[in-house]
Amino acid sequence: MVNRQRLIDNFINMVKVDSPSGSELEMANWLINYLKERNIEVRMDNAGDKIGGNCGNIVAYIKGEPSENPICFAAHMDQVMPCNGVKPIIEGNIIKTDGTTTLGADDKGGIAVILEALECILENKVPHRDIYLLFTVAEEIGLKGAKNLDTDILPCKDVIIFDAGGATGSITYKGPTQETIEVTFYGKKAHAGVEPEKGINAIVAASHAISNMRIGRLDELTTANIGRIEGGGATNVVTDEVKFTAEVRSHSNEKLEAEVLHMKKCCEDAANKMGATFEFKNENAYPRFELDKEGFVFKLSQEALRKAGVEPVPQITGGGSDANVIAGYGYRCAVLSLGMYEVHTVNEYANIDDMYNASNAVYHMISL
Repeated sequence: MVNRQRLIDNFINMVKVDSPSGSELEMANWLINYLKERNIEVRMDNAGDKIGGNCGNIVAYIKGEPSENPICFAAHMDQVMPCNGVKPIIEGNIIKTDGTTTLGADDKGGIAVILEALECILENKVPHRDIYLLFTVAEEIGLKGAKNLDTDILPCKDVIIFDAGGATGSITYKGPTQETIEVTFYGKKAHAGVEPEKGINAIVAASHAISNMRIGRLDELTTANIGRIEGGGATNVVTDEVKFTAEVRSHSNEKLEAEVLHMKKCCEDAANKMGATFEFKNENAYPRFELDKEGFVFKLSQEALRKAGVEPVPQITGGGSDANVIAGYGYRCAVLSLGMYEVHTVNEYANIDDMYNASNAVYHMISL
């Protein structure tokens, strides 16, 4: 089994390395040095150059038995701000911060459970399958590392990503596609107290459009949300411009498309009613993904978790991750949990028992 204390020590060392999105070089160098010290082949792609960051995605390869299916383990190197100068605190079975930063269990916890299982395999000379490692950049700011991944350096098509919150055991096999939307309404300025009838209030027009949109959980496959609205100024001026952002997510491409068209129709109706104009921009943020539950990746995850003493729990998520993007390239992806909680907040913490169980599961996935 894996070494619990070494797992903790590596995790603590990693969270002390600053790695905000787009500035992961220090973390990347830590990983490259760690892997090269163990004579592991490491490559970095040029994703950083493409996104304006200071380093690219890391891909490593450890040769195993050629007769077995290879497997790739993945996690991301970046961390949600505030994340510089993390001061980890161990309290019993919990690792947390001093409350001034995020911890970085999302997703250095994922990296830690992968590395510890690998360390255990190598030091004990355990026969294993071909292993690939993928550590991405800029996941937290729009999956930019995955979107610019050089797939030529990652030939293994079966990928297990450790990047889900909650207790170890969940296997996320299905995730939605997301459409991002930006709408700008244009009205006409006028003095609000002297001649308001000469103006066209863009805020009112946008509000009319939003009030007719379907927002929240629309059905079991689809959600929609308004995220931000901005515009206007002094109360004595009829506002002539207002902007809002929205999103639609769905496990059905057809339902997503229909909901985007519905939002646009609401804007058209509001503009016509108020005499305003509008600009509607939409872009696909990432595609949907779905893993075959009868396939190799799901079955391997399921069996390994059971060997680690954890009952696997298949999950469908409403969120997005690197899996959405990577699956779009033709990879078969599952996203597994590892014991991180309250992520993206200064209250984030990691459960050591969960991480230990996750690392043991990785060990069983690798070993033959």
